Amino acid sequence: MTAGRLDFTEKEYQTRLHKLRERMAAHDLDLCLVSTPENVYYLTGLDHWGYFAPHMLIVPAEGDMNLVTRRMEQVTVANQVRNVAFHGHEDSETAADVVVTLLHDSHHARARIDRAADTVADAIEEQTGGRRRIGLEKWSAGLPFGLAEGLHERLEKTEWVDMSGWIDELRLVKSPLEQTFMRQAAVISDAAMLAAIDAVRDGARERDVAAECNRSLIQAGGTFPGFGPFIRSTARLGEEHTSWGDGECVDGDAVFLELSGCFRRYHAPLGRLVFVGTAPKQNVAMAQVCRDAFEAAVAAFRPGVLARDVYQAWQDVVDAAGLPEYRRHHCGYFVGIGVPPSWMGGNRATGMRHDSELEIKTGMSVHMMSWLMNTGRGDYFLSNTVLLGPNGPEILTKTPTTVIER
Repeated sequence: MTAGRLDFTEKEYQTRLHKLRERMAAHDLDLCLVSTPENVYYLTGLDHWGYFAPHMLIVPAEGDMNLVTRRMEQVTVANQVRNVAFHGHEDSETAADVVVTLLHDSHHARARIDRAADTVADAIEEQTGGRRRIGLEKWSAGLPFGLAEGLHERLEKTEWVDMSGWIDELRLVKSPLEQTFMRQAAVISDAAMLAAIDAVRDGARERDVAAECNRSLIQAGGTFPGFGPFIRSTARLGEEHTSWGDGECVDGDAVFLELSGCFRRYHAPLGRLVFVGTAPKQNVAMAQVCRDAFEAAVAAFRPGVLARDVYQAWQDVVDAAGLPEYRRHHCGYFVGIGVPPSWMGGNRATGMRHDSELEIKTGMSVHMMSWLMNTGRGDYFLSNTVLLGPNGPEILTKTPTTVIER
């Protein structure tokens, strides 16, 4: 076991592991393989960019966890993690090699070309032996097809159980310290947003806005967020996930700004629509609808209600404003831990949709969005991160929601 920095107390890490093992026991799993970077961080505190290469956390039903990464990550793991045994593989191997090595003393497997699969599978064999039931995050962005295929080939006596989303669900409810990290991320978000807004003016380049945004984000104590800031002027407003380009802000433009600060991998996104020059009257009117709908959604964000009820509170205001045909796929999504390329906590968004049965619980945090674009009656957008604390919903990001004209 290694000694190093802990983002959380050992007790908190133990609690997280205990909750996962309770679910493993309910499904009669011998162990599970965790490859989603956000979930590896949640269970161990490992915060690096090394997940671009296959890495895997082996969680047995009891005993020590094993972390399999490239061997060159050993110093990082030693500095950051103390609740795992480290197993590194060379670049001539693959992560599956190491897992197989730990779980399976298989000489024929080691002779194969795909050595990473061997390492992972050997690690599994060492802890289980014989037949086994193994949980696998089949929908993890950290599980390449080749690695999954290699594990299946090498661990023939295995019953595979899809555990995608198990740890994601645990992460939805934030502990008191996680809530503190969310608040700190929000302070960083506001600093970056205010700097970006201040940089918007007639003649300003999108890259100048991005430079001021990132400078302020870093100086406020932030680290690299899951997404870079989204900065788009009128010609590209419809592009969902693109950021600054070669464009220039000109009088009459509406500039879309959406960003998040990041503190200890926790994110608190917010978004604003900024007008270069005077905002059109119809957009000013739509801004009020946006604010009213946002406030209704926040008021509905209470323990025991379903996520669909929060969406409906938002939609009711939109309907009452004379836009009953206007529908969104959600009015926000849950946020917290995130790593590039996303701040949404993995490769899917857990949204507050019109049909979501997810029960809202104290400790949840959501990027609450009020988005009314292409309505034919004016455009506006605003969003904030909202935490459901012990005293009710708390809007963490504080940038003003009034119409911004630059």
